[in-house]
Amino acid sequence: MTQISLSGEVADAVNSGRPVVALESTILSHGLPPGRNLDVAKRLEDTVRAAGAVPATIAVLDGTPVVGLSPAQLERVCAPDSGLDKLSLRDLGPAIGLGRSGATTVASTSALAHQAGVGVFATGGLGGVHLGAQESWDVSADLGVLARVPTLVVCSGVKSVLDIAATLEVLETNSVPVLGYRTDFFPAFYLRYSDFPVPWRVDDPAQAAAVVAAHRRYAGSGVLLANPIPAESEMDEQLHERLLTEGLQLVRDEGVQGKDVTPVLLEHFHTASEGVSLDANEALVLSNARLAAEIAVELA
Repeated sequence: MTQISLSGEVADAVNSGRPVVALESTILSHGLPPGRNLDVAKRLEDTVRAAGAVPATIAVLDGTPVVGLSPAQLERVCAPDSGLDKLSLRDLGPAIGLGRSGATTVASTSALAHQAGVGVFATGGLGGVHLGAQESWDVSADLGVLARVPTLVVCSGVKSVLDIAATLEVLETNSVPVLGYRTDFFPAFYLRYSDFPVPWRVDDPAQAAAVVAAHRRYAGSGVLLANPIPAESEMDEQLHERLLTEGLQLVRDEGVQGKDVTPVLLEHFHTASEGVSLDANEALVLSNARLAAEIAVELA
């Protein structure tokens, strides 16, 4: 039976109760271009360490879930020819059973982190309910996993290509507390604010940790902490609206569906914005990693 492989550093930290922050690998293999992805991977881990926690980047390699990638494994995940599958939670069984390799999404990273004893996870954006889901039934598995895995997920909200109102409704239905970090409005990834308020606000890592600890005493669901992109890195709103309109038309014209929608939209944002969206993506995920580490320190 395949066991989860923990790096020595992560295993020591988990066993001694020291703070650990899980990091996903899909952003590296599928979200950022080669070269830049490895630089961001190293900066994410350095950011977590600088805040006092141990980073645990997660992937599945040759059929084994790995929590805490080595430098060589990070290079493999970020290689241009890595050929990694994109693995949500439903894909873990097939990938592990067939000895495949893949990068983990929010859903699968959360689940593997929880099994490894890691309760805090930093990512870029959460998956959500897609626009038109009343016909397509396209709802990210991230929401279902948050409903039943008690992980704290620190993110910059959901991408504005999603139905934010419906996403917040699904989280409410599944008893997932949504906290805004120093904001009263749910962020929309490249943009600091959407039109939708957050139910609860926290203003420092200690408050966030107190909420998470209290929630875990009464519920088995996760907690979502929405941390807006740093103000200096926010995308111009007019540019964002143009890219979004173009991207949605591209998806319709090419008949893109399911898990392929987000990568196609992101690729359009990256190319049509001439790198502006890449800079924004990098800034927000580094900010989230720092905040997650600060909260993990408080929880520990």
